[in-house]
Amino acid sequence: MEHLKIVITEFLLDLRAQKLRSFLTTFGIIWGTVAIIILVSFGVGFRRQLAVNMHGIGESISIMFPGKTTKSFEGFGTGRGISFTEDDVTLIESHVHEIGAISPEYSKRVTTRLGENILNPLVTGIVPIYGEMRNVIAAPGGRFIDDEDVRNRRRVAVLGDKVEKFLFGDSDPIGKVVRIGETPFIVIGVMVHKTQNSSYNTRDQDRIFIPSSTFSSVFGVIKLTNIVFQPTDPSRSNEVGEQVRAALGKKYRFDPKDMDAVWIWDTAEFDKFMYYFFLGFNIFMGLIGGFTLGVAGIGVANIMFIVVQERVKEIGIKRAVGARRSNILFQFFMETFFIVGIGSAIGFLISLGIIQGLQYIPIKEFVGTPVLSVDVVIATISILAFIGLASGFMPARRAANLDVIECLRT
Repeated sequence: MEHLKIVITEFLLDLRAQKLRSFLTTFGIIWGTVAIIILVSFGVGFRRQLAVNMHGIGESISIMFPGKTTKSFEGFGTGRGISFTEDDVTLIESHVHEIGAISPEYSKRVTTRLGENILNPLVTGIVPIYGEMRNVIAAPGGRFIDDEDVRNRRRVAVLGDKVEKFLFGDSDPIGKVVRIGETPFIVIGVMVHKTQNSSYNTRDQDRIFIPSSTFSSVFGVIKLTNIVFQPTDPSRSNEVGEQVRAALGKKYRFDPKDMDAVWIWDTAEFDKFMYYFFLGFNIFMGLIGGFTLGVAGIGVANIMFIVVQERVKEIGIKRAVGARRSNILFQFFMETFFIVGIGSAIGFLISLGIIQGLQYIPIKEFVGTPVLSVDVVIATISILAFIGLASGFMPARRAANLDVIECLRT
């Protein structure tokens, strides 16, 4: 402990004696630390924001659309149209055990009125689980469609936030009546606004959601527009999709490998792509910051070689009065770590200030804002530790291996 105090004292005296050199050396570490933290934090923030935007449509869901056969199968020709009914939802649930949630979906554009406000939104008939799968959440004061609504074919509606704003303006819509077509519906909820950069048919903010049973009875429709399902394990979404096709292929007599007969949009596949894309992106950003920090480390090593050269006589005197090689090695090694430690600490504080300041710039919905996550901190500390070891070992080793006689003669 006493030896460490001596090392710290000598380090501070050297800093005071060589102010400009010490500042420039420390500044290199500060700049490198800021560079790597900001670059990697931006990468993490961008990935998280893109995930939020993508998951506005739902968390690892698959949307299945009916199509036409393009392959002959069991005596049936090509060009046969496939259509879905609500019975197919029950069929899939009973045959595919890896389905975590599933919902039928009807869709149709219907003129909607409230007084003189007239709109032509997409009216969607669904069941309660649909809201959880698609992140359609009712704002406080209202609610989403429940099982009783479906069972009793209630004429209730949940409005997309943009539809609500157009029809009601600033007034409270809950409990009010709107006319969808010629049928009155009671508004029971308004969707919480969400970021959604991908969709099918239309954005959820432009929809009106009603019970599937009500949709079928009011509009006289039995064929579904599509089916939405969610695997229990997103990593097995491909296998689940194949099982769904197989179950429907057996019922409708089409080749399960005929992708055009039933087209499935698997959003989990895009999640996998984005994971590997941003893994590579963050590694690239980390390398850029790492190279910047590496250059700073080379500067520290060069300065420490100069320091060793300047203090040759001091090293010789210490060795002559009993200091061991390990004492000299420890002294110069710790001085390097002090420089790296001070620079990195200041760099962390500056980076934190920049990250906090960028939170107030309106760029979040586009590219996200930097996020100082645990992964970023661990990666930065690991690189700094390596830089400290690499830049400190060689000068310290050279100082420890100097010949005592030659040192005193110099």
